[in-house]
Amino acid sequence: MLKHSRTSTMTSLNSVFLSLLVVLLLFSSNVLSDKTNEKFYQCVCQNSDYCVPFSTAFVTPTNASFTTILQSTAQNLRLLVPSVPKPQLIFTPMVESHVQAAVICSKQLGLQLRVRSGGHDYEGLSYISEMESPFIILDLSKLRGIEVNIEDNFVWAQAGATVGEVYYRISEKSKTHGFPAGLCTSLGIGGHITGGAYGTMMRKYGLGADNVVDARIVDANGRILDRQSMGEDLFWAIRGGGGASFGIILSWKLRLVPVPSIVTVFTVPKTLEQNGTTIIYKWQQVSDKIDEDLFIRVIMNVVDKKDKKGEKTIQMAYNSLFLGRSDRLLEIMNENFPELGLTQKDCTEMSWIKSILYIAGYPSNTPPEVLLQGKSLFKNYFKAKSDFVKEPIPEDGLEGLWKRLLEEDSPLMIWNPYGGMMAKISESETPFPHRKGVIYMVQYLTLWNDPDKELATKHFDWIRRLYNYMTPYASMFPRQAYVNYRDLDLGMNKNGSSSFIQASVWGNKYFKDNFNRLVKVKTKVDPENYFLHEQSIPTLPISRNGKGKSMNQ
Repeated sequence: MLKHSRTSTMTSLNSVFLSLLVVLLLFSSNVLSDKTNEKFYQCVCQNSDYCVPFSTAFVTPTNASFTTILQSTAQNLRLLVPSVPKPQLIFTPMVESHVQAAVICSKQLGLQLRVRSGGHDYEGLSYISEMESPFIILDLSKLRGIEVNIEDNFVWAQAGATVGEVYYRISEKSKTHGFPAGLCTSLGIGGHITGGAYGTMMRKYGLGADNVVDARIVDANGRILDRQSMGEDLFWAIRGGGGASFGIILSWKLRLVPVPSIVTVFTVPKTLEQNGTTIIYKWQQVSDKIDEDLFIRVIMNVVDKKDKKGEKTIQMAYNSLFLGRSDRLLEIMNENFPELGLTQKDCTEMSWIKSILYIAGYPSNTPPEVLLQGKSLFKNYFKAKSDFVKEPIPEDGLEGLWKRLLEEDSPLMIWNPYGGMMAKISESETPFPHRKGVIYMVQYLTLWNDPDKELATKHFDWIRRLYNYMTPYASMFPRQAYVNYRDLDLGMNKNGSSSFIQASVWGNKYFKDNFNRLVKVKTKVDPENYFLHEQSIPTLPISRNGKGKSMNQ
C-alpha cells in the first residue's frame, strides 16, 4: 500500500514538474519574442526616415487586433486554423524606408520575413511559414498609392494597391484606357505581377507582366533599385519569376492599353443535358484561334438537375468579355462558335470598368467605387492545382472528367483560353513560359467550409486523384503549372534552406527552361538566399573558389 502511495505521489510530482516546465518554456519563449520584437522596432527606427510609435505599425500575438489583422486579406481559410504557425510580429510599413529597414533588421536578428500585398497566395506563403526560424509579416497594405498619367500612357502603382483600385483610378482619368491584369479585383498588384498576371485582355495585350515598363524594389541589402539600377536580368526575373525570391516589390510602372468606350459581356450556362460535352469539345477547337478581342472562359461546377430532384449534373458557364459592340461579337460567334447559340439577348454592352465588376462576379448595378474597398468576394477553405492543355481533350476523356467532378461536394474548374498575343510572345521574353501551343489553362479547385482536418484530407485526396486522371490530357515534359496558383504538392524547400535539385522539380513546371536563368539571377542578387520560402528560387551551391557552381555540375 505504501509503495503504491509513493508511486502515485511520484506520478503527481512528475505531472506538476512537466506542467511547470511547459509554462516556463512558453514564458521564456514569449520573453525572447518580446525582446526580439523590441530590438526589431528599435532597429527599424534607427534605419528608416520615420519612426512611428510601436502601436501604430506593429502588432504582436498579445494584441487584441492581431487575429483581425492577420486574417484581414488572407484568402485561404485552411491556412488560418490554430495548428498553422503564426508570426511573432506583423509590421505594416508607412513609408518605403520602413521596408528597407525591415530587410536590414530582420537579417540582423535572424528573422524570416514574409511579405504580403494582397494575401492571395494559394498556399498562404505571404502570411504563414513552415520553416524553422521565427518569422514576421511585412504587410504592405498601407503602401497603396496610384498615379495615373494618361498623357504619357502609364500608371505607377504601389505594391499594396489592389488591381481593382488600379482599374478604378485609370477609369477615373479615361474611359478608353485600361490595363490587362487579373479578373479578381482584390489581388494585390505587388504579388500579382510577379507571377505573370493574366486576365480578360490577355489574348489582345498579353499578361500584366508583359506590360511593365519599370519597377522599384528593395533588394537583399536593403537598397531601393529601379529598372536602371537593378539591371535587365533582375528586371526580367521579377516580371513572372514568382514572388518573394529576388526582393520586395515597392511599386510597378505599368503601360496602359487602349480599350473601347463600349465593350460587351455575356454568360451562357450549359449543362450536360443541354449538349454540354459537344459544346465544350468545340470550345477547345476555337477558343485560342478566335478573334483576339474575344475572351471566353468556362467555369464548371456541380449543380442540381432541374427536372430530377436529388440528382446532380455539370454546368459549364461560358463567361466572356469582348472588346467591341455586340453586333460584331454576334458575327464572330455565328461564324466560329455557333454551337453555343449566343443571341443578342445574352449580350450586355457596358463600359470597360463596368465589365471588370461583371467578370469579378459583383451584382449588376454595383457602383465601381466598390473597387476602392479592396475587399474579396472569395474566402473559403480550398485547395487548388493547375494545368496547361495543348491538345483538345476527346469526348470520352471529358466523360471521365464529369464522372470525377460529380464525386466531389463542391468542385470548381475554370478553363482560360490562350492564343492571340499570348502565342506571339516568346517563352523567354519573361520568366512566364506558357505561350505558343497552349490552347487553355485549367484551374482545379475543391472548396469546403469547415476547419475539420479529416474533411480537408478528404478534399485533398479527391483533387490529387483528379489531377492524376488528367495526366494524359495535360502538357508533358514538363507538366506545366502556373506559379500564381501555387501548389506545394509539386515539392517544397525544407529545413530552412533550398536545393537546386529539389527546386528543379517545381521550378521546371512553373518556368520551364527559364528556371535556370532565374537561378543564375538569384545567385547573383541574393547569394546568401535571404529571400527564402517554401517554393522560392534557389541559389547555386558555392564552389571552393567562391563562385556559383555550373548547373551541369
